[in-house]
Order: sequence, then C-alpha cells, then structure tokens
Amino acid sequence: MGRTNRKRRSTLANRAIAASAALALGGGGLLAANIYASAGEGKNSTRNAQTTAASVATIKCPDVGQQLRSVPQRARAGVDKELAKLDQQITEAYARLASTRQAQAGDTGFVQNSILGPLTSKRTATIERISVNIKRVGGTAPSGVGNLAKCTGWSAGQPNTDAGQGQGNNGQNNGGQGQGGNAGQGGETSQPPADGGASQPPADGGGGQAGNGGQGGNGPVAADFQDIKTVQPSNKRGVGANGLAANGRGGSQGTFTTSCGTNANDNHNTDNVIVAPGVTNGAHHLHDYVGNQNNDAFASDEDLAGADTTCQNQGDKSSYFWPVLRLQDGSQDFDQNNDGGGKEGNVGKILQASQAQLKFVGNKRGNVVAMPTALRIITGDAKAFVNGLANANVNWSCTGFENRQLTDKYPICPQGSSVVRTTNFQSCWDGQNIDSANHRAHVAFVQADGTCANGFKAIPQLQVRLVYKVAAPTIENGTVKNAFAVDSFPENLHKPITDHNDFINFFDTNTMNKVVSCINTGKKCR
Repeated sequence: MGRTNRKRRSTLANRAIAASAALALGGGGLLAANIYASAGEGKNSTRNAQTTAASVATIKCPDVGQQLRSVPQRARAGVDKELAKLDQQITEAYARLASTRQAQAGDTGFVQNSILGPLTSKRTATIERISVNIKRVGGTAPSGVGNLAKCTGWSAGQPNTDAGQGQGNNGQNNGGQGQGGNAGQGGETSQPPADGGASQPPADGGGGQAGNGGQGGNGPVAADFQDIKTVQPSNKRGVGANGLAANGRGGSQGTFTTSCGTNANDNHNTDNVIVAPGVTNGAHHLHDYVGNQNNDAFASDEDLAGADTTCQNQGDKSSYFWPVLRLQDGSQDFDQNNDGGGKEGNVGKILQASQAQLKFVGNKRGNVVAMPTALRIITGDAKAFVNGLANANVNWSCTGFENRQLTDKYPICPQGSSVVRTTNFQSCWDGQNIDSANHRAHVAFVQADGTCANGFKAIPQLQVRLVYKVAAPTIENGTVKNAFAVDSFPENLHKPITDHNDFINFFDTNTMNKVVSCINTGKKCR
C-alpha cells in the first residue's frame, strides 16, 4: 500500500489541462461574456442571468453529491466514481472558460454554446448513470435530473448566499468558535448569524475586480484579505484565548490531545478517500496528511487500520487531513506540472504548519460516547464559494488576536504574529453509520442548547488548530502581493470560505476508551 508524497507524486495523464488555463481569472483582466441561463437552479426561477457586460469568472453547478440522502451500499462504489466524473467535467469546463477569453470577447454566445451547453450535456449523461446505479439495486434515484445537470456562469462579484442543500445550521459546538463580526474592507460588515455558523460573504463576494487574480490567475485577490486589527473582538462567553471553544461549565469537561506532527515528512496527495474512493486526484487540490500514513484514494479500512502513524500515541492511527496552504511569492513547488497542482491553478510554495494542535473535547450538556472505528467526518465545504454557505465552517485569525475570527477573508497579521486556521468538527453521531451517502447526514452539530437532536449521540469533538509563520501580504494599488491561499477546486477561486478539514477515526479500542474516560471525568489527557 503506497502513499503519495512530494518524492513519489506522479503526473497523471488522464487530463491535459494547459498551464494557461487559469489565466485572467479573478482579476481586472476578466473579459465580458453573455450568459443565457437562469441564476437559480429551480425550474420556476424567473431570474435571467443574461448580462452582456458581465464578467464570467467561474462556473456554478448544483452539487449532486449533497442531494443523495440514501444510496444503497451496493451502489456506493459506482455512484462515487460518477460523482468524481462530475467534478472532473467542471474542472475541464473551467479550464476552457479561462483559456478562451479572446473568443468570448468576440462572441456573446460563446460561453453558453461552447462551454456551459456541452457541460450540461455531459452532466446529464453522468447523472443518469448515477440513477441507473441506484435503481439497479432497488434504491430511489434523485429527481430533477435536468435541474441538477444545468450549470451557469458565475461572476466573481456575485456571491452565492443560497442556503444550499447541506445540513446547514452549522452552530458551533460547546459555546461557539468565537467568530467576531468581521468588518469588511471599505466599511462593509459581515455579521455572523445567531447560530454561530459561517458569516455571509460581503456584497462583492470576495471576488474584487481590482486584484491580480493570484499567482495562478484564479485567485486570491485583494478583496480576499483583511487586516485582523480591523476585526471586532468576539464577546461570546466560553471562547478561549486560542480562539477555540471551551466546554462550558457543565457536561463532560475533560480533554484529550493527540500529537501527530505537522507533516514534516511531506505526505501529500490530491485524493480524497471519503468522497472519491478509488479515484486518483478526486480532490483536485493537495492535502496535508498527519497521523495515518496510508491514506490515499485506494486505502481500505484494513489498510488504514494496519498503517504506520505519525502520532506519538501509537494507539491513534486516525487520519487527519486538510488542504495545503501556499505562499504565492512567485515560487513553485514539486507539483507545478501535476494534476491537482499547477495544472489546476494550485501554485506557489507549500507552507508547513509550525503547529498542528489536535484536541478532543466534550459536550456541555452531558457525557460523550466512543466514536466507532472508521467513522468519517468532513467539516466545511471545499465548494462553498459556488455551493452556498450551508456547510461552510471556517475560522481564520492571527496569534495574539484569536478572539477575532474571519470566515470569508484571509487575515493580514501584524509583524510577529502568525496565521491561524481553526476548525471545530461535528460532535453528534447517529449511533449507526460510519458514513452516509452525502458524507454528512450521519453526523451533526449540536443544537443551540448543546444537545444532540434526533436521537443522535454526543461524541468527542475534534478541534484542529493550525499555525503558519508566513509574512503578511501587501496590497498595492488594489493588487495583492505575496498572497497566501488554501488549495481549492479551481472553479472556487481559492476563496477563504472554501477551507475544510477531514477526519477518519482509527483510534484502537483501548485508546478511544481512554479518550472518552478523560473527557467524561474532567481530566486533561494526552
């Protein structure tokens, strides 16, 4: 069972996306195009997105995977492979959008006729194959294939604030994550909702037409950054100095911290075994992996259970993974010519975190139960810029300022301060399943009162805090210099709202029992 890393990463030949594919996106070089399509996906939508002078920065398609609530186990493998094809189709269409700006300028129907129309046709056939896979084993296929297949052009200045089809209501566990109101540039303010979930993007969608489009041409831009000192501090109770939530004064107040390193051995790949098992480059962006060393697209539960681990506690073979953070200072890295890397707009020097803190905490209303072996949890949404914010779960800040949290901006930190990414995972489990058809329905966030709804059980909540020593970017004449950004699906333009985190539980039974005991008895264990 091999793993993919810097030294062993091979360049795949399944797609030849030209290096110029990402040029002219996200910045002032956007050219006009005509979109003959509805801004919404519903068949009753009356909004006409035909905008002769609009700048089409990217492509927005319904996330079919989030519509699948019940897929029979025997159909999962086939369905997952077809879902991966949908992502590949969008990637290829986006590359064509980016590399045909001159043709778009001369033909108002080019985007629809040469990009969106053919993409919709391909998606229709793929979604029909998904339906066949599900029906073949007696399941119920998704309805409205035509609406799910249809894609539209999306302006960088057109944020998608749709509620989306995800689980939504991402109220953070155990007192919230301490997200402050992140006053936007130019006096804009993006207030967090009452449930503590991700804030809405400002009116410009974080797109900003004054930026340079990033080193790869598809972001980030100047409007994606904000001076952390301009963010209002949180006044929420229970928020620790490091920006992570406290357990509260009741319930299970202990903690268990596992130390698994910062990926100093460069264990990277562009797979995602949770959402695209068996599909190489299923993530279309590069992940850092700590803990389990056998995680790639082809890893079985047996492979993961038998793997080496970078965790100091050898009873923890869990896999912790997240998109890499890159510095766009003009340099390149090992994957500049690879799928998921430079070929898909993920460019620049990969930054290794100076700290990677992995902590499990309890529930403020009661005890927690053990996580089942091989439980999968995805938090956040890698496609939140085009999907909408239903599953977004993002916190950006700076050391020394972690009571100030950003969701739709990258922080500009003062000298001597480091960039911080923090994530609180879902901590309610349905008590039965280690995964679900949309990879979300089997877990949930607590309700406002701290309890788990619908008979779900409280489990230890994973909190991840990543710290990066990176020089602050500067903004000159509306252009960002030496930007940093998370890797993303290319059509999501490296927006900070797309940050996400993944976890697969492979604690052995004795160690998991220790985790639960420490949390329920109020101890601080390692």
